[in-house]
Amino acid sequence: MTEILSLDSVEVHAEGEPGRILTSAAHLVRGDTMAERLQYCRQHLDGLRRLVLQEPRGYPAMCAVLLLPPVQPGSDFGIVVLEQGGFTPMSGSNTICAVTAAIETGIVDRPGPVVEVAVDTAVGTVHATARVEDGKVRSVTVANVPSFVVGLDVPLEVPELGTVPVDVVFGGQFFAQARVADLGLDLDPARGKELARAGALIKLAATEQIDVVHPDNPGIRGVNLIMLHSGDPVPGEPSRNTVVLTNGPVRADDPESWTGVLDRSPCGTGTSARMAALHARGQLEIDQPFRHRSIIGTEFVGRLVGTTTSGGRPAVLPTITGRGWVTGHSRWVLDDSDPFQRGYSVGDIWAPGAATSPLVPTAAKD
Repeated sequence: MTEILSLDSVEVHAEGEPGRILTSAAHLVRGDTMAERLQYCRQHLDGLRRLVLQEPRGYPAMCAVLLLPPVQPGSDFGIVVLEQGGFTPMSGSNTICAVTAAIETGIVDRPGPVVEVAVDTAVGTVHATARVEDGKVRSVTVANVPSFVVGLDVPLEVPELGTVPVDVVFGGQFFAQARVADLGLDLDPARGKELARAGALIKLAATEQIDVVHPDNPGIRGVNLIMLHSGDPVPGEPSRNTVVLTNGPVRADDPESWTGVLDRSPCGTGTSARMAALHARGQLEIDQPFRHRSIIGTEFVGRLVGTTTSGGRPAVLPTITGRGWVTGHSRWVLDDSDPFQRGYSVGDIWAPGAATSPLVPTAAKD
């Protein structure tokens, strides 16, 4: 047997959402810009994504981050995010995980109770501020990329659910956001399967009926995530949400595929997008704190710190503050006799459609 791949990782969770920070995979990635690197990952490294996130090394709620050398001068590192649905340019919870891992392992080695970190992503440089005590990161505030509304109360014709109004918003990824009450549901963890099914159906409809492209990066297009939220904010009370991540292809002719997993955190890009929609509705002012709770009760605190434009659209500048915890350090290895070199999925807990393959790239090639 020959070891054909070895990957070091720092295991972290941000307010409950697990993130596997891959610190030794940069040699697998090619590209002169972060956008090119993201596209390279999508075209050439999906087997690596499946290996890391699927069984026997992963599980349905797992996310990961490729920690890469930066492209932009002044950045500390770059990231490409691995989710069950594919590679994505940005994730708030995964950025919190990556910053926490980088500081606590010394990848970013600067003294002081406040550490500024610049993160290179395919949607621009993301700045983070970590508050550190005795080497432990106590919180991370992420200044996210400009977030903007594409449309409010856009009517979607959703199978089994009828007409559902959604807000289509960019917060680092494109979201369709719906009031959970409009679906006859509530944000109860015990109803997780129903929430995931509803989110998958909305994503199916959004994929067919909504065509969105980022104005500055045409490689980022399409609604990727679905947020189900508690509706209009109530003064003095936190808002609540869950974000549905499909973990396989959603097909109109296959009800078994109408499923996914729920983000365990309040979702950083989703919180950014939610604040952009609330601001557009006149329900959230600049510099007003926005408490946003997850399906398991953990919380991000968001804030809009200014306005700008993105591709000619009005946009807001969001920040998200949350906590991350290192849960372990791992070395993941693969030898050439392993029959599951791209992982596997079983329909008892996974969506159908994730194929097993005997091959995974061992080095990037031009």
